[in-house]
Amino acid sequence: MVQTKASIWKRNLRVLAVAVFIAGIAFSEVMPFLPLYINTLGHFSHQKLNMWAGLVFSGIYFVSAFTSPLWGKLADKKGRKLMILRASFGMAIVLAAMGIVTNVWQLFILRMVQGFFAGFVSNSNALIATETPKKKSGQALGTMASSFTAGNLLGPFIGGALASAFSYRVTFFITGLLLLIAFLLCLFFVHEDDFKPVTSKKLESSRGVITALKEPRLIFGLLLTTLIIQAANNSINPIVSLYVSQLMHHQGNVVFISGVIAALPGIATFITASRFGAIGDRIGTQKIIVAGFVGAIILFFLTAFVQNTVELGSLRFLVGFTDACLFPQVQTLLTKNSPAMITGRIFSWNQSAMYIGNILGPLLGSAIAGASSYSMVFIITAVIVVLNLILFKLNVINSLD
Repeated sequence: MVQTKASIWKRNLRVLAVAVFIAGIAFSEVMPFLPLYINTLGHFSHQKLNMWAGLVFSGIYFVSAFTSPLWGKLADKKGRKLMILRASFGMAIVLAAMGIVTNVWQLFILRMVQGFFAGFVSNSNALIATETPKKKSGQALGTMASSFTAGNLLGPFIGGALASAFSYRVTFFITGLLLLIAFLLCLFFVHEDDFKPVTSKKLESSRGVITALKEPRLIFGLLLTTLIIQAANNSINPIVSLYVSQLMHHQGNVVFISGVIAALPGIATFITASRFGAIGDRIGTQKIIVAGFVGAIILFFLTAFVQNTVELGSLRFLVGFTDACLFPQVQTLLTKNSPAMITGRIFSWNQSAMYIGNILGPLLGSAIAGASSYSMVFIITAVIVVLNLILFKLNVINSLD
């Protein structure tokens, strides 16, 4: 049976939603036991173990921030599907190889190599963005965000269960197998129908890409928005469990409660991202983003004054709704305001902005907590979101008007 253009993009969306769900599991399932795995690779003092854990965790982001634009450029020339296959197959090998390392240096190098092969999710989003009708792009990218978030939520639970049932090393092998499954799904069932390779020499340079944009100020405003969103969200991560411990007066099952509270925003995002995307397609994506900013400002500020973990958990769950209004919808605006021929480049720049935010956020949160208090982290984060809203109004909404 001959497939219509509509059936092709819908099938791509279904297959890639499953693939990024699998990738979300694979990327997050090794996180809970990674420091414990590092501890089996040598004899470390407490200080050195923390140092290596930080390096192994963050190394991937440093590399990815620099390499994502290079892969985005290649995606615009050779195709997004090819970049999806490159990333999934490369990371399948690298993650499996982490199960056979004999020292922490080898693990660190492989994490850096994993960063080199990054780009699976961003190129999957770029393919969906270019293949999906513009009027459906918000809902489609919201679906992709929900799928990846769901995988990220399940990953730590699955990883912990696998590590308990087998071993750390076997869990890495299984993780590699999951990414291989994602590779095979994309190889056989994803079809890039509308790809037109960039042939212009002018568009091979970043300057050429910028001149091809109708509203470069809008695009760079959105990239800055992504960076600040990620920095604000991740500024909380280093201190959540410590804040929980303080609220529980250092008694009870702090680890379990912290895990539940850390998962709550993702659950809310999973439930609503696609729905908010569809609403944005009807009333204007920028309105959804502004609502997300306003909600985040209020919720972060209130979180500084909670008295118990129930209040903290409730507010963190509500933050997940604002998350669903922000990052997926920024990608939607990028899609609607970028020429299809350079979408890979634009999405890769957005990915780099996200990685830089991932690096800066935890550093900022830790510094504020060390200099002041956990409550002050949430207050400063609220101020950062206010700044983001102002910049979004100046750089994006004014450009759209």
